[in-house]
Amino acid sequence: MEDRFIREIYIDWDKIAEHSYLRDIPALQFKGRLSFDKNVTFFVGENGSGKSTLLEAIAVAWGFNPEGGTRNYSFSTFDSHSELHEAIRMVRGIHKPYGNYFLRAESFYNVASKAEEYRDGDKPEIYYRRYGGRSLHQQSHGESFLALIQGNFTEDGLYILDEPEAALSPQRQLTLLIEIDRLSRGGAQFLIVSHSPILLGLPGARILTFDDGVLHPCSYLETESYQVTEMFINNREYFLKRLLSEDGHV
Repeated sequence: MEDRFIREIYIDWDKIAEHSYLRDIPALQFKGRLSFDKNVTFFVGENGSGKSTLLEAIAVAWGFNPEGGTRNYSFSTFDSHSELHEAIRMVRGIHKPYGNYFLRAESFYNVASKAEEYRDGDKPEIYYRRYGGRSLHQQSHGESFLALIQGNFTEDGLYILDEPEAALSPQRQLTLLIEIDRLSRGGAQFLIVSHSPILLGLPGARILTFDDGVLHPCSYLETESYQVTEMFINNREYFLKRLLSEDGHV
């Protein structure tokens, strides 16, 4: 699919308060437009670098509930999102997505609870088919993640995922990798914040790093997620000895 649902964005800083903390996040101070030229775009970077802040703002600007769910979800348990969504200006494709979902690991319990409430309008067999045959609350965190994705995501959808690997074992991350690849090849668009060296290895994806204070593309091998994991696996004993001795534990 060449015409993606979200083609590009830019930030209108005139809409952000002069003393907002958003102005102190270096990677968000990019000039011009941020284009999405691949069906899968990953945001990577250290904690606090601004990647989830930008992802959330894009999701809310599109019309998603800040805590997650489809665009039909309308609820709030705690308003913690920034005002950045008010400044996001978006260039959309000519086609509208049929499927849509904003998945946040940190608030998924609340979304699952709302799914239980919203099921009243569905026949039970339809509801449970969407979620792997069981209530989301009757499954483990990781099982419910995959059940949601496998039962609801379609090839003509827009999906914004914030650290979807949080509840998944390495094996289940491979399952998710296969699902993202299958759906994106069929036309789905994904914007994903991730620290997973497994997910980030998806062929053909674009990776944008928020590290070094400048938002810029990087290769898979340049991501810290890959480099630290590779270093640890290949030099585990040396790595642990140096790390723990520096903390005074060895």
